[in-house]
Amino acid sequence: MPPVIKAVDLRKNYGELRAVDGIDFEIERGECFGLLGPNGAGKTTTVKMLTCALPLSGGDITVEGLSVNEDPRGVKYLLGVCPQEINLDPDFSVLKNLIVYSRYFDIPYSEAKKRADGLINRFHLHDKLDRPIEDLSGGLKKRLLMARALINKPKVLVLDEPTTGLDPQSRRQIWEEVRGMKKNGLTTLLTTHYIEEAELLCDRLVIIDSGKIIEHGTPGQLISKHLEGKGNLEDVFLKLTGKNLRDE
Repeated sequence: MPPVIKAVDLRKNYGELRAVDGIDFEIERGECFGLLGPNGAGKTTTVKMLTCALPLSGGDITVEGLSVNEDPRGVKYLLGVCPQEINLDPDFSVLKNLIVYSRYFDIPYSEAKKRADGLINRFHLHDKLDRPIEDLSGGLKKRLLMARALINKPKVLVLDEPTTGLDPQSRRQIWEEVRGMKKNGLTTLLTTHYIEEAELLCDRLVIIDSGKIIEHGTPGQLISKHLEGKGNLEDVFLKLTGKNLRDE
């Protein structure tokens, strides 16, 4: 079975800076695939190229066989995107943020309302329906972003640093949602600089630093390969990069 996502020689340059430097990866159907690396490693740039928010400097990414270079509109229809930044519309209520966003996917109002109601209940936002966005906590905003990312019933969910800046309880709530979606077979791409998050959620991952992939595999495979099974993913990352993600 062909991969859901395939990146080949993916590159992004900003002048002399190579933010993403010729990386390759494949994501299989139903798996949670991680991009693990420090801030500035190229994770978010990779996500923005995948989601057609940035043009590529070289290479290609395909989603279900559609190229981001040749059919960006088709790719966007397949994706649900939960960005790192909070980009909810502050002028809209919780419910209206979902309804208005659904229009980008040509979802009829009656169907959009039905989906929005289901997602609001699922993410425990039912008591915030008509509240302005500015009244929501960071954790609630992230939940609403995840709900919005699912309104079009995507083939692939893209989570870019979904728990950055959240308190431990809100972080665990997000993790439980991701684990539930994994059980339901939703293909997920997760970027993170939290070792625990990568170990808990990712079936496979790549370690990325300075725009390059320096290692790939399951968390268990990486620990066995580099530490002979005596250690954890944090120790692997430190050995390969000389960096401690706890300092991020």
